Amino acid sequence: MRDSRRIRTLVVDEHTRYLWRVRHRHGDRERPCAEVLGLNRDGVHTRIVFLAGPGRYAGDGGYTHSGGVGDRDHHLNLHEPGVVRALVDEAGRRGLLASGGEVDGWELIAAVAEASAGE
Repeated sequence: MRDSRRIRTLVVDEHTRYLWRVRHRHGDRERPCAEVLGLNRDGVHTRIVFLAGPGRYAGDGGYTHSGGVGDRDHHLNLHEPGVVRALVDEAGRRGLLASGGEVDGWELIAAVAEASAGE
């Protein structure tokens, strides 16, 4: 069985590499559960976060698998390197990776699902 918590490497080009992993963040009364894609490049940590909510699922176990996120129109498997690459590309185009921190994954899902479907 594959260890989904392991840190993996995404090679973008000969000068750009990201360490990445996917984890589930359990919710509480203050916030819902979330699937989190953690990225690290040259010490800059970015978390692309998909919070579960009405019409949105985020690896909550009832209807999807670990790393599965989606809404009524899109589904992504965050454990797939091609999906991670599409997220990195889209977030990079939008300038969301330079300073690190948390990024709302739902803002990226439509573009990433379209890019991933074209593979």
